[in-house]
Amino acid sequence: MPELPEVEALRDFLDDHLVGKEIARVLPLAISVMKTYDPPPTALEGATVTSVARHGKFLDVTAGELHLLIHLARAGWLQWKDSFPSTPPRPGKGPLALRTVLTGGDGFDLTEMGTTKRLAVHLVHDPADVPGVARLGPDPLADSFDREAFARVLGEERRQVKGALRDQSLIAGIGNAYSDEILHVAKMSPFKLTTSLADDDITRLHDAMRTTLQEAVERSRGVAAGRLKAEKKSSMRVHGRAGQPCPVCGDTVLDVSFSDSSLQYCPTCQTGGKPLADRRLSRFLK
Repeated sequence: MPELPEVEALRDFLDDHLVGKEIARVLPLAISVMKTYDPPPTALEGATVTSVARHGKFLDVTAGELHLLIHLARAGWLQWKDSFPSTPPRPGKGPLALRTVLTGGDGFDLTEMGTTKRLAVHLVHDPADVPGVARLGPDPLADSFDREAFARVLGEERRQVKGALRDQSLIAGIGNAYSDEILHVAKMSPFKLTTSLADDDITRLHDAMRTTLQEAVERSRGVAAGRLKAEKKSSMRVHGRAGQPCPVCGDTVLDVSFSDSSLQYCPTCQTGGKPLADRRLSRFLK
């Protein structure tokens, strides 16, 4: 799933490629992709793109008085095209979900692999009209989200720190992969409770969050959209690397599997050498 660093890189890429250009047409090609119908996609025809922003994991393409909000979900992606075939694509065929064509002939496709369709596109007058945007917590890289603001967010609920980092209503933009990476850098168990965090734990976790995300954004900056997934995977320390040696201590990276996801961690760096129970309803080691 694309997370804050990849979405920020896509925002930067689209800012260079879209701003100042006119939209010729927007073609929804999957039944599930458009989550709003008023105004219709045809309202963007002839509008000039004025900016591209990011709200958490949402891309926000502003054209005229409208905002095209894109959430790539788990299996969605954006592919830039310098040109398109003269024959229009057939709706419902393959992974192609939506096509945006500029008057110059270039543009982008939104694709989604697999059978679970969660890629979402909204066309609205105000980004806050999209429920997923309206409920977002602060951006973790915002200057205002300092250590004290972070502590207040974590102190709102009693929960495992891994889940708190991933909760978009608490902190916007962090998902499964970067929460694993942040916790590894912070040398903290993913199952540690937010209510048990000491002052130095909060400071260490905030520092790890900022540095991990900032470094990932810098690595992704300037990378072509088609190569962002590979760049993300190659830079991971523990996420997706179960069975491999930890790059810090050399211990074997372990994982915990759930019904629809998994997490990875280093027992030596994060849990005092103890493996975490690999069942959702187990008595977790703290």
